[in-house]
Amino acid sequence: MQPILPTTPFGRRPLSAGLLATQTLAASTPDDAVVHKWRILRALTLAKGRLGLSDRALNVLDALLTFHPETALTPGAGLTVFPSNRELALRARGPALKTLQRALAQLMEAGFIIRRDSPNGKRYARRGQGGEIAQAFGFDLTPLIARAAEIEAVAAEVEGEMRHIALLRERITLHRRDIAKTIAMAVEAGAPGNWHGFMVRHQALSGRLRRTEPMADLEPLAADLNALHVEVAKYLEEFLKTHNVTCSDRQDGSDIQNSNIELSESEPCFRKSWGQSSNEPSEADHSPSSKAGQGSASPSKPQAYPLGMVIDACPDLNDWAKSGSIGGWSEFVSAAGTARSALGISPSAYEDAREVMGEIPAAIVVAAILQKGESVRSPGSYLRGLTEKARAGDFSLGPMLIALLRAKVRSGERKRA
Repeated sequence: MQPILPTTPFGRRPLSAGLLATQTLAASTPDDAVVHKWRILRALTLAKGRLGLSDRALNVLDALLTFHPETALTPGAGLTVFPSNRELALRARGPALKTLQRALAQLMEAGFIIRRDSPNGKRYARRGQGGEIAQAFGFDLTPLIARAAEIEAVAAEVEGEMRHIALLRERITLHRRDIAKTIAMAVEAGAPGNWHGFMVRHQALSGRLRRTEPMADLEPLAADLNALHVEVAKYLEEFLKTHNVTCSDRQDGSDIQNSNIELSESEPCFRKSWGQSSNEPSEADHSPSSKAGQGSASPSKPQAYPLGMVIDACPDLNDWAKSGSIGGWSEFVSAAGTARSALGISPSAYEDAREVMGEIPAAIVVAAILQKGESVRSPGSYLRGLTEKARAGDFSLGPMLIALLRAKVRSGERKRA
């Protein structure tokens, strides 16, 4: 006698159009079709969001597949598994009965299993004389074979998007890093350009990325960072070409920090605003004292940071200026000397820093310590530590100033929020 293949649910549950469509699709599955059950489960896991499956439903499907003894899924009576709710819950890591029933309903509504109900609604199997399963009532896994191509196609699409998102996140990280270090290098070299504006733009594009950031948000962010990267690199490239910088030039910034140069009140490359450049030397640049202070340094290479940028990074030093506002390097150095005493930095520590770093770099360090405030517990010890680093050629002012400027931008953003 031929076994009957139940098509309607037991009890009051109605036959839905979706259930009928799933049964029709399963009935059209070729007899020679073969699907690896763990591979199809992996594909479903990748495509779960697109196919409307929850993690719990996948967990229950995983448990159902363990009741099929073979790794290969092939059409036939043996593809219907019939575990009790108790056994199924145990293999599904113990969900409550209601949770288990909801997961099974989701799998059926999504069209990945078919419920073949017995006359009394219980799950069991009848075996033939040889012990083989002749009739089974339970959950038919045939839809997994019938929809294997669809599932794998969706999984491949999702996997491709995941790779693209990973690539976008990688590019974003690299752009952010390269832009930040390029700006720091340009500022330290005294390259003309609106580096503060570039830094503000960089900061606006440097927010924390969510782990689930959608591709639609990552693509424009990567494009904006790429555009900024190109712009920053172009400015720096023009500066390097103009000043004939070669690989033999010092790259760690120690030629700036360790020189005892005296800058004139108006710098050759920058004036009051560090984003504005000027190539016209002032009268002070031709004065004897200015030439003596510059030593043998090449006049074509900027020898320190622009005053406007330094004050922008360390605005608190203005409070220590006699006029209440710093208008030149001499006023800056004088204000730093006054702040040095208030910070508790000993005259010997400051003099040592001036000898190693130079007068203006040492004053800039004191201004930075003042700006850092309570985060520096012992200003004297901190200055001595930086002096030793400078003596060994391991200290550069650029990162310190950039960090202060970034902190200022972040503080402004928090206030606006």
